[in-house]
Amino acid sequence: MKGRALFVGAGFSAWAAELPVAAGLFDFAIDPFGPTEARRLDVVRTAWEPWIGGHPDEHSEQFVSWALAEGNAVRNAVLWYITRRLSEPYIWHEWHAGRVRRHVLMIDENRKYERPGVKRAQDFISTLFPHLAGIMTTNYDLLVEYALGSKVFHYGKPGEMLRGRGPYPVSQWRRPVTLRGWLPLAKLHGSISWDSELRYTDGRRGLTGNALIVAPTPEKTPPETLAGQWTLAGRILAVTSHLIVFGFGFNPYDVALLSHLKEHGSGIERVTVVDVSPNPERIERIWPNARIEAICPPPKQQTIRDWVRTGGFEGEVI
Repeated sequence: MKGRALFVGAGFSAWAAELPVAAGLFDFAIDPFGPTEARRLDVVRTAWEPWIGGHPDEHSEQFVSWALAEGNAVRNAVLWYITRRLSEPYIWHEWHAGRVRRHVLMIDENRKYERPGVKRAQDFISTLFPHLAGIMTTNYDLLVEYALGSKVFHYGKPGEMLRGRGPYPVSQWRRPVTLRGWLPLAKLHGSISWDSELRYTDGRRGLTGNALIVAPTPEKTPPETLAGQWTLAGRILAVTSHLIVFGFGFNPYDVALLSHLKEHGSGIERVTVVDVSPNPERIERIWPNARIEAICPPPKQQTIRDWVRTGGFEGEVI
C-alpha cells in the first residue's frame, strides 16, 4: 500500500529557523571568524554589490551562475559564502587546548535544541509519523537531520557509519555514529555535512566551503556523486500516493528535478502544498490528475499540535 512522503525546500528552513531562501541569501548576516573569513566575505560583497546594482531585476541564482564563471577567487568565495551562511545559526564556539575552536553542531548533539528551528522542525515532521515513506529535500542545511537524529533516518543505506564524533562531550570520538533509522532521507542537492568522499556527523563543510552541493543556479545539474540520492528519491516517490510539499516553488528552470518528480511520482494522487504563495499550475504540469490542495504554514504563535488539531493537513483544494 502506498503512503505519504514529505518534500521540503528552502521555505521550510525559512519558516522553522529563518534561514534565507535564495532571494535573501546575500544578506551578509555572517559573523566572520578571523581574518581569512573576513577576506572571503569582502570578496563576495565586492562582487555582489556592483553586480546587483547593474542587474536590479535579476535574482541571486543568476548572480551565483555569473560568479561560478568568474576567476577562482570569486568562485571559491561565493561557494564558501553559500554554505557558511546556512551554517551560521548552528556554529558552536568553545575554548579548547589554548584557543577558541568551533564546529557546526553534530546531528546528535543535545546543544542543537538551543538553536533556531530545530524543535519546530522536529514537531512538524513528527506529526507525520509513523506513516511516512520518506523525506526528500533540496536544502543543504542540517535542519532535518537535527530534527530526526541518527536513530530515525538514513541516507539510503541503513547502518551507514558517519565520520566524526557524536553527542557532546569529546569522549564520544570513541563511539562511531551509525545511521540506524528507519526513515530514508534523500538530499537531492547535497549537504554541508558531505564532501565528494565522506559524510560527517556535523556540518564542517559549511565552514570550509568544500561541500558536496549543487550550487543554486537557474539550471542545476546534479553531479554523478549524488546519483544515489536521486535513486533514493525515486524509490520514495514510487511508494507515495500523498506528497506533502513544504516551501518548494517548483521553479520551471529546475528541469532535471521536475522531470525526476514526474517520472518516478506517477502514482501520486494527492499533493498538499504548505506555502504562503502556492503555484498550483506548476504542480499540475507534473501531476495533472492529482488532487492539489494548499494550506498556510503553521503560525509561530500556535503550536504544531494545535495546528494539526484545528485542521492541519486538511488543505483547501485549488
